[in-house]
This record gives sequence, C-alpha cells and structure tokens, in this order.
Amino acid sequence: MTPNRADQIAVALDTSDRDQFRHWCGVFGPRVGLLKVGLEAFVRWGPAAVEEARASARVFLDLKLHDIPNTVAGAVEAVSDLGVDYVTVHASGGAEMLRAAAEAGQGRVRVLAVTLLTHMDAESLAGLGVEGPPEVLVSTWARLAADSGCAGAVCSPHEVARLRSELPRSFVLVTPGIRPAGAPSDDQKRTATPAEALAAGADLLVVGRPLTGSDNPRAALRRLLAGLSPRKLARRSG
Repeated sequence: MTPNRADQIAVALDTSDRDQFRHWCGVFGPRVGLLKVGLEAFVRWGPAAVEEARASARVFLDLKLHDIPNTVAGAVEAVSDLGVDYVTVHASGGAEMLRAAAEAGQGRVRVLAVTLLTHMDAESLAGLGVEGPPEVLVSTWARLAADSGCAGAVCSPHEVARLRSELPRSFVLVTPGIRPAGAPSDDQKRTATPAEALAAGADLLVVGRPLTGSDNPRAALRRLLAGLSPRKLARRSG
C-alpha cells in the first residue's frame, strides 16, 4: 500500500501568539498527520494548547523532559491524561529515567527519546567535553532508548540511515531539521530535505518555519508534499 506522505508530517506550532497558533491549527491540522505543540505554546497556555491542537489533529507534545526518574515519570503520567500521541524526553537522562518514562506512559502515550539537538555538531559537542562525531553519540543514545522501552527517538536526518539499520523497524524515527531544497537552515546545523530524510528511513518529519513562516502556508505544504510522491522518492534514491 502506498503510504500517505501527509501522515508523515508533523507541523511545529512554535509561537506564543494565540491567534497565530489557532490559525495554524486550522490550516495544517486537517492536512497533516500531527501537530507538534512545543515548549513555547505549552508554557504559555498549558493543556489548553494541546486541547486546541487536538480539535483538528493528533498531537505530538514536545516537552523534552529531563529530570530524575521519579519526576519524569510523574510528568509523563500527567501527559498521558491529555490525549496526545507522543511526548519527548531527553535520552541523556539515562536508562533509569528512560525506563521510568516508558513505564509511566502505560501505552497511553508513546515516549520518544531526543538524542542530539539539531543545532549541535561536532564542534558544539567538543565545547561540552564530548569527543567524537555526533552520529556515534546519537546511535548510542537511540539504542539506549530502544532497550529502555521507548517507542522511538528523535534524531537529525544525518543519523536516520544508520539508526534504521541498527534498530527494529517498529522503533519510530522522528526527524526535525527538515528544510526543502533552497530553504535557509536558520539555527539548525544537521539538516536535509524532506525527500532525503524519508529515503533514509525516517518515519515522521517535523517541519516548522518552512511552512509556518511562508506567506502562503497552504501552497508551501502542497509543494512539500508534491516533492514526496513515491515516484520522485524512487528517482532520488535510485
């Protein structure tokens, strides 16, 4: 069966403007797989932001929780009452924290482990005293997340192919840092086009500013999806 590429898009609703948030929900919610509610909106309006997004789409709550296991477990349990599909925690919290988060989800919310944020590269890691290429660290943390019971991991498009070959097919790979050809990378360093990320094995693409920053968001989404047709993907990967 040919996949519905729109279902593989999560639009990032990164704004503290309530009218803008509501507008984006209406524009993108009926047309994509998920809406991503992040820290900016959630800190501003709390569960009301989730409720508004859920009125038009499934929701990916991107909180990047990182604390002692008991605290993270309590937060995930609270999130599970909000009716979202996914919530994020930081893989760097370690195995005990990841296990606590996955167990707290109790099948009601799927936990995704964020590996290395896409604004970081080898130089950024070296500044933190971490030596070696980013893909090695990402691979280590993603395997840790899988072994700890998490449903998936968030990684840049640069690491997707490696993780897809190392981890079970059921382990969900979510990729931010998605930029259509010719679009600026903004503050992200490890980026790729939507077609490149899907061809590498990504399950879900997080797209924000290339869509929400467009003068014509509907047209921008149509162009993005047109570039993800199975025929075009086969041509690019062949």
